[in-house]
Amino acid sequence: MDFFILVLFIPACFALNMIPGPNNLLSMANAQRYGFKYAVGAGLGRIVAFIVMIFLAATGLATVLYASETIFLTIKIIGVVYLFWVAFKLWNTKLSEVEEQKEDYDSLYQLGKQEFLLAAGNPKAILIFTAFLPQFIDANESAGAQFFMLGATFLLLELIAISVYAIFGVYLRNWFSKPNMKQLFNRCCAFFIGSIGISLLIERKV
Repeated sequence: MDFFILVLFIPACFALNMIPGPNNLLSMANAQRYGFKYAVGAGLGRIVAFIVMIFLAATGLATVLYASETIFLTIKIIGVVYLFWVAFKLWNTKLSEVEEQKEDYDSLYQLGKQEFLLAAGNPKAILIFTAFLPQFIDANESAGAQFFMLGATFLLLELIAISVYAIFGVYLRNWFSKPNMKQLFNRCCAFFIGSIGISLLIERKV
């Protein structure tokens, strides 16, 4: 792959990774509630979802999904409903439940599954892999190898974004050390996640 293409791709891609979407907000909330390791570990669920999407994009299936109005609308509605569910759970989280879940060895799996489902149900993620990545593919070279390179770069930058938001969430623990302030932070994250769900619901497919 041309080095110049990567030079263009990396900053553009990282800008997308750093957008405060539902997954990044969830990572920040998880870090504030459970700590850095839990937030980053849970973020691996998001990475798994993106690996699946990159594979679908490389094989052309993601384009078919995006082109189908019915399939795309179905994914969109499921994703929005799940966003509302996550926002509802976050809004109503009792502070005592945080400490209990922290001792539960299955909690990391549950948090990872939440990240996975949130990423898989986000129609904008499909758009990234069907419209954004292909712009950097050279038709004169192997598409599979290029998708692998671009996909691996995207995932690495996504891990960095997860870590950045997790660090920010941990930092906020000092600001929101009191129970009522922790609840305020959780509800702010819930509000923004719910708002993203509403925007996705009313947004037309481009």
